[in-house]
Amino acid sequence: MGDIKVILVDDNTELRRAMRGAIERQEGMLVAAECSSGLEALEALGKTQVDVVVLDVIMPQMDGYSFLEEMNRQKLEHPPQVIVVSALGRDDFIMRAVDMGARYYMIKPIEMAALISRIRDVCGRGAALPDTLHLAAANRAPSMDEKLASLFLTIGIPAHIKGYAFLREAVKMVVECPDMINRITKELYPGIGKRFNTSASKVERAIRHAIEVAWSRGRIDTLNKAFGCRVATREDKPTNGEFIAMIADKMALEQRNAS
Repeated sequence: MGDIKVILVDDNTELRRAMRGAIERQEGMLVAAECSSGLEALEALGKTQVDVVVLDVIMPQMDGYSFLEEMNRQKLEHPPQVIVVSALGRDDFIMRAVDMGARYYMIKPIEMAALISRIRDVCGRGAALPDTLHLAAANRAPSMDEKLASLFLTIGIPAHIKGYAFLREAVKMVVECPDMINRITKELYPGIGKRFNTSASKVERAIRHAIEVAWSRGRIDTLNKAFGCRVATREDKPTNGEFIAMIADKMALEQRNAS
């Protein structure tokens, strides 16, 4: 029986490095390729036959769902097993991946031992796991990062633009310190800039661009639905501060209700 060959598909270089290290420490496993997008993964599949694809959902160029769709369309003679590893924990995202052929859906951050176990399992080389295990993560309360990732993706803010990460950090900072929203130019932007090694002005522009992208995609009804009321219109785009405050208020309210 040959080695289990794995392709790692994630735009997070550090996570790929950690997964590679964990896999290559196992006897009978090897990483055949590392890819930062679904498009690169399709090219890799065209060059080598592998047993397992460990797949992120949100990536530039081609996301995980598009990769699954295209791989299914190609009707490969020996299609690999797919394990999705994502920060998105909503039931509909999980079920969509499973419906498209994913064997397991793991919520980040993941334990490497669990990943190794699932790789062995989908290849028939490990102890049988419960049928419901791939959905087990859906039963826990999603983290704030997961909630924000889900919301931003739904309203059309792509994960690969800088404003996405800056917005997520801004919301978390305002949830932790609500008064920070009143010091947005003096403390919030500089604080984010320091964490990401960039300038406050670049943070402001990137967040403004992210909001513009969301409004240009016309998914305002989705945002209103998430809040349960009319909080925005296509014609009335919020400022950076208004948008951050709106999302932070929602996250803080959900935290209080959950406690």
